[in-house]
Amino acid sequence: MTQTDIHSLSLLLIVYAHQSSGSFNAAAKDVAVEVLTAQGCAVEVSDLYAMKFKATATAEDITGEVKNAENFRYAEETKLAWEEGKLSADITEEQRKVTEADLLIFQFPMYWSSVPAIMKGWFDRVLTLGFAYLQEKPYSHGFKDKKAVLSFTTGYHESTFSANGINGDMNVTLWPLQNGILHYCGFQVLAPQIFWAPAHVPTEACNTMLEAWRKRLPGLPEEEPLAFTPLDYFDLEKGFQLKPEVHEKHATKEFGLTVGTHLGKPLPPNNQMKLGAK
Repeated sequence: MTQTDIHSLSLLLIVYAHQSSGSFNAAAKDVAVEVLTAQGCAVEVSDLYAMKFKATATAEDITGEVKNAENFRYAEETKLAWEEGKLSADITEEQRKVTEADLLIFQFPMYWSSVPAIMKGWFDRVLTLGFAYLQEKPYSHGFKDKKAVLSFTTGYHESTFSANGINGDMNVTLWPLQNGILHYCGFQVLAPQIFWAPAHVPTEACNTMLEAWRKRLPGLPEEEPLAFTPLDYFDLEKGFQLKPEVHEKHATKEFGLTVGTHLGKPLPPNNQMKLGAK
């Protein structure tokens, strides 16, 4: 099978969160649609602002009666609703898109070191218990055959997101998003595409960043994912703690396993930002 044949089989979902069609984020989204469609991929876009996607996770996400209205628990109630086909139509439609997609691109401006509220609402409401994850077996359920990548703009230059910069190490900023959401749901997480401060650089620099994204996109479905600590390194029956033998094996190594599971050691360089980094 040729690379073109592989791409022709790919289904991609772009979850896009920006209010303006004239924004850099819109341009990055449009480049992705253009390039991947030309590669033979089928591309769907969930334009969250245009859709007026509801950001709050509430009992309104379930059609009909809930099991326990007095002590409403969103995760458990939506799991039952998912099993019974009683989730609201907007959630069901987004879950269809996720189910059919081989690769998801999340395109957004970084707000407060995270995603905009409307995209956080997409994570909260679409990635329901049962559909996307199981609490008794985290980091392995849902979407192990799917890849996901964060593509986003920052408001500050790259130097400010370093270990010595005022905003701190971007690897640390990315950990809750890439590990706590995407990897938790079983996605293979690709290195992020970061557009550093496009509002504060010349047009030529913006064009250079978009061109780098354009060049990366054709090979995106075949990229190797970032490294995370394997689930079998942890004892699931003892509070999901790292197994003693794993601790011993890494005791003499210079760096921790990952940004989060660092073993009290220096963080592994670029663990959340570069392909193949450990």
